[in-house]
Amino acid sequence: MTQAELRLCSLLLQEHFGEIVEKVGNSLLRTGPRPLRLLVGDTGLLPDQVKKALCVLIQHNLVRYEVQPRGSVEYEARSERILRILRYPRYIYTAKTLYGDPGELLVEELLLHGHLSMSCAVARVADRLTETMEDGKTMDYSEVSSTFVRLADTHFIQRCPMVPESPRSAKAPPPPAPALVIAEKDMYIVPRLSLVGKGKRRHSCDEEEEGEHKAKRQKQEGGTSETPPDDGIYWQVNLERFHQHFRDQALVSAVASRMDQTSSEVVRTMLRMSEVTTASGASHTQPLSSNEIFRSLPAGYNIGKQVLDQYLALLADDPLEFVGKSGDSGGGTYTVSILWGELDVTRGPGASRAPPSPFQHLSLIPLLLRRFGSRCARIFRLLLRKKHLEQKQVEDFAMIPAKEAKDMLYRMLSENLVSLQEIPKTPDHAPSRTFYLYTVNVMAAARMLLHRCYKSVANLMERRQHEMRENKRLLEKSQRVEAILASMQATGAEAAQLHEVEEMITGPERQQLETLKRNVNKIDASENQVDETIFVLESFIESTMKRP
Repeated sequence: MTQAELRLCSLLLQEHFGEIVEKVGNSLLRTGPRPLRLLVGDTGLLPDQVKKALCVLIQHNLVRYEVQPRGSVEYEARSERILRILRYPRYIYTAKTLYGDPGELLVEELLLHGHLSMSCAVARVADRLTETMEDGKTMDYSEVSSTFVRLADTHFIQRCPMVPESPRSAKAPPPPAPALVIAEKDMYIVPRLSLVGKGKRRHSCDEEEEGEHKAKRQKQEGGTSETPPDDGIYWQVNLERFHQHFRDQALVSAVASRMDQTSSEVVRTMLRMSEVTTASGASHTQPLSSNEIFRSLPAGYNIGKQVLDQYLALLADDPLEFVGKSGDSGGGTYTVSILWGELDVTRGPGASRAPPSPFQHLSLIPLLLRRFGSRCARIFRLLLRKKHLEQKQVEDFAMIPAKEAKDMLYRMLSENLVSLQEIPKTPDHAPSRTFYLYTVNVMAAARMLLHRCYKSVANLMERRQHEMRENKRLLEKSQRVEAILASMQATGAEAAQLHEVEEMITGPERQQLETLKRNVNKIDASENQVDETIFVLESFIESTMKRP
């Protein structure tokens, strides 16, 4: 794990869970799997604090535990899962795009709490939607419940592993930690619940306090609330399914930019038909016949069967190999290749048709232009096309003086953008009888760019925290004024009274707040843009390592 990843993980844990959880998570990230005793000694926290922090991390799937042969339990941080916190806004926005407000809030609640039961999630979302409705209108549980079922049917949410029910001898001691398991066929089965009810609005502070006291008295007197029908069945967000959706969208966009909109719609239809049946690590989708694809096309695309066959043939013959033909039954069976192709780093302004790739929007050329200048970018593009070149050949092809070309090659060599390969003429490897060839290591370049992306996001997060600290008093004052205004509006205060409270924030302070809001929004947008690049790079590296 690199220092950039460790720093980013620590910042994410601190921002979302606080200092105590960050200290425990940081200790696990630095040292690897550790038992509770060593964690307490390393962090300097109380045992109870470490236990609660571990509960939070396990609840959110950020830490896994394993029982050792000697009976001790070791905890291990999941760095790749911690880094996914950065992508939470994108998951929520995707759910809103696909399933509307109920889908957005369901995914948000599951991400916020780690995992929830269906009945609890539906009730929470119905209450939140009711708050945003006009007076007299409420959100029915059945509507939210149907959206929950749709999310499970399309595998965007899945059931959490459970403790298996097995007969245990009364004399046998319980295990140090439960082993959680779930069968793959049960991961997306929604329990049959008749959730009847409507969302409720929040009560006033006095009513809330009275309700809390009443609940405490009931608990002290031994009264128990009714057990929900799905007690013990918890759900979590399936992040891999969201990543599959992002990948499919990238493939559809690549087909649209290379061919036309109809071709992209054909590929989109094929991906939609096999989105649930295709495994996340598969190289191709399930084979689909031409007749099945034709029947599943959207109603707005009035193309004939013959035209569809022509489009499928064009896609199959394209050098990119988006679509492959796997058989002739049913008018021909086709699959979509979902391996991330060669990373296209040659595309720049005015570039000719480079080796085709679904990810032409990702380019190292702008990075080289900003960091090393246009001549370095020219050398880099030349090495990508010619594969291997000696220094003298680089000077001649790039038309750059020998001294400058040598300096630029060494600078890129130090940054791992290019590599040097030795080919000796004789077994003694004498320098005078050895060819020294420069080439581009695309994987090393992708890893370097990924490392810089992690550093960029960490810098953005620290900048946002700095902005918030610098304006802390003004933000607290603004929140107090907003709370006063909300309470006065609830009691029916006059406009003059409300205006008098609003004037508690002066003109310069209001302008300062607007500047802060604008800066924070820019930082948030930048984080999301960098995360999109991180997703593409991580997926490219992962698929390249899997490729035989």
